[in-house]
Amino acid sequence: MPSSLVSSAKSPSSSSSSVVTMLSKLTVVPHKKSTFSDLKLSVSDLPMLSCHYIQKGLFFPPPPIPILPLFSLLATSLSRALSCFPPLAGRLFTDAEGRVFISSTDAGSEFSLASSPSLNLPLLLPPSSDVPIQVKSFFPLDCTVSHDGHFLPLSSFQLTELGDGTVFLACTINHAVVDGTSFWNFFNAWAELCRSPTLTTISRPPNFIRNFFPDSSAVLRFPGGKGPAVTFPVDSPLRERIFHFRCESIQELKAKANNYHSSQNAEAYGKSIHDRKHFKEVEEISSFQSLCAQLWRSVTRARKHLQPSTPTTFRMAVNCRRRVLPAVDDCYFGNAIQSIPTTAAVGEVAAGELSWIAGMLRRNVAAHGDEKIRKVVAEWETAPRCFPLGNPGGAGLTMGSSPRFPMYERNDFGWGEPVAVRSGKANKFDGKISAFPGREGGGSVDLEICLAPETMAALLQDIEFMHYVAEEEVDADAAI
Repeated sequence: MPSSLVSSAKSPSSSSSSVVTMLSKLTVVPHKKSTFSDLKLSVSDLPMLSCHYIQKGLFFPPPPIPILPLFSLLATSLSRALSCFPPLAGRLFTDAEGRVFISSTDAGSEFSLASSPSLNLPLLLPPSSDVPIQVKSFFPLDCTVSHDGHFLPLSSFQLTELGDGTVFLACTINHAVVDGTSFWNFFNAWAELCRSPTLTTISRPPNFIRNFFPDSSAVLRFPGGKGPAVTFPVDSPLRERIFHFRCESIQELKAKANNYHSSQNAEAYGKSIHDRKHFKEVEEISSFQSLCAQLWRSVTRARKHLQPSTPTTFRMAVNCRRRVLPAVDDCYFGNAIQSIPTTAAVGEVAAGELSWIAGMLRRNVAAHGDEKIRKVVAEWETAPRCFPLGNPGGAGLTMGSSPRFPMYERNDFGWGEPVAVRSGKANKFDGKISAFPGREGGGSVDLEICLAPETMAALLQDIEFMHYVAEEEVDADAAI
């Protein structure tokens, strides 16, 4: 075993799920001793201290080598990846002034090996069905709050072998340390190093320069010296489902949102968008904004208990790296996100035209530039607080993740691209949506939708919404 891997193998034991057996656990440290300076959490990192760790994982086809050599290969490449991302092997600490830092202590990350012979890919990726609860058992540090990174690993991983030979590789990382962009940049780097064992540098090295509002003196304090709790009920009943939208369906929505009346008009409209003379006159609603508008309208209709005058809010997380001036590096390591709220009355959204709803989303996203971002930061600095994740009024939707994240094309660890993306229990509540790219690419999108059971049942009866959903959401058999 490489000296950079500290063994803490355990005898087999069953997890609380009763279908997953833990076989062993390693503490993986960077293969090179870190000389990295401590990183101060930014104004975009600190609000995430009350959020759960990010939990995302990938199903892969059966690997060409047995599971134990595969686990060793992944552990060795993880050690190399942590050398490129040393903060992920550290811990959080708070100084005497209350400022929170990431200390690159080389304390290491956890990596577990598990087995679940009673499960298989078709069972876990059922078409047109809710996400099976067993998927949640594949993730470590379940429902861990990010502030707990003061004494728990900032990252943890689990490889689970299923009965049909397929494997699931889970990644759990502290949300105060990374946003989705940084999360997938690390996952991609790990894959790159695993499939190329002699590689000495990665193609997209992280940028650790703290230039996302680095000079802020704001301090986030917690009464009684205790860390924050999550801001939503974690045990409320939910149904979770993956809805697949093919490119053709999304383009149909986009045409409707932009009031295209025919393919000829759509073509002419598209040409005018790229004509500088008409650039300021014509503002196109994007494909994703069109999809979000339809989702907002359909879910609002499905929440039949809401009064027409009740306000409903659609929140959309946006990457601020290119929105601030000067721009922040695309590979900036940390959180560089803000949440854009769009609010209207329930009755207006439920009965409104798609173009009107999508237009509201587009205008708010377009207006969220440098000035707006700095205003949000300034307001937060006057009253530092954790991000109030959740849906207290029961009328909101929160869109996270992104169909632009490289979840498939850069995550080949050496035996093929992933089959599907799934997430754990972290940060799930009524109205939480996560957007993933569709496996076939080409602009297709998967939406992971979490709703109250009665709302999900009503959404599935929404003929207009289901018109755009692909009948076969995942072809699990093709991966085996």
